Amino acid sequence: MLDFTNQVVIVTGSGSPKGIGRTIAKTFANQGAKLVILDINEAGVNETVDIIKQSGHEAIGIKTDITSKESVDAMVQTVLDTFGRIDVLVNNAGISQKVTVEDMTLDDMKRIFNVNMFGLFLCSQAVLKPMKAQKYGRIISLSSVSGKRGGGIFGGAHYSASKAAVLGFSKNLAREVAIDGITVNCVCPGLINTEIWKSLPKEQADKIISDIPVGRPGETQEIANTICFLGSKEASYITGEDVDINGGSHMD
Repeated sequence: MLDFTNQVVIVTGSGSPKGIGRTIAKTFANQGAKLVILDINEAGVNETVDIIKQSGHEAIGIKTDITSKESVDAMVQTVLDTFGRIDVLVNNAGISQKVTVEDMTLDDMKRIFNVNMFGLFLCSQAVLKPMKAQKYGRIISLSSVSGKRGGGIFGGAHYSASKAAVLGFSKNLAREVAIDGITVNCVCPGLINTEIWKSLPKEQADKIISDIPVGRPGETQEIANTICFLGSKEASYITGEDVDINGGSHMD
C-alpha cells in the first residue's frame, strides 16, 4: 500500500462515470489521500464525492471549467483554503471527436485543444506555486497511444495532436520544476474498457483487439494503479517519463 496520508490529490474530469477519472480518484482515496473532484458536470462531481465518502474517505467536489483561468484559479484557492496544500494533480480531463482532417473545422481543432492541452496547462500552472512552497509535488497527465502512433483507435488528428502536445509540454515542465521537488510524468493509455469501447460495433471492436498482443482492452483500474504509483513518494526519481499502458499495441 502506498501512503498518501494527509496528502491532497486533485483529479480533473473525475465526475464522469464513463471514463477513467472516477477510478483514479477512488484509487487514491483507498490509499488514504484527500480527494478534490473536478469536472464541469456538477451532478457527476457530487456523485463521485458521495461514492468516496461512502467508502469512508475524505473528498470535496468543485465544479470547474478547466478552460477558464478564473475558474481554475478559484478552484486552487478553494483547495488551499480547505486543506492548506496540494500534493498531486492528475490531468485526466479530455475530449475527443471522430472526424477526418478533410471534414474538420478550425473550431473543432480549437475545442479539442482548449480542453486537452490549454486546460491542462492552466491546471498545471495553477498548482506550481503551492507545490514549490512546500518543495514537493506530483503532476501526472493523461496523454494517449494516439499521441504517439497518430490515432488508429478513437478520435481525429486534432485529438492525436493535442495528446502529442501534452507529452512535449510535460517533458519541458519536468525540467523546469525538478529542482523544486516536483515530478511531472505522463501515462499513455491504449484501448480501455470504457463506455466508448462498449458502444463500438462488434466488427470494429474485433479489428482493434486483433492489433493488441495481450488480446483484450485494458481496465480503468490498470491505468489508475500506474497513475497512483507515479503520484507517490516512492516514484521520486521518475520525471519527464511517459508510460505506455496499451497491452503491446504500441511499443517504443
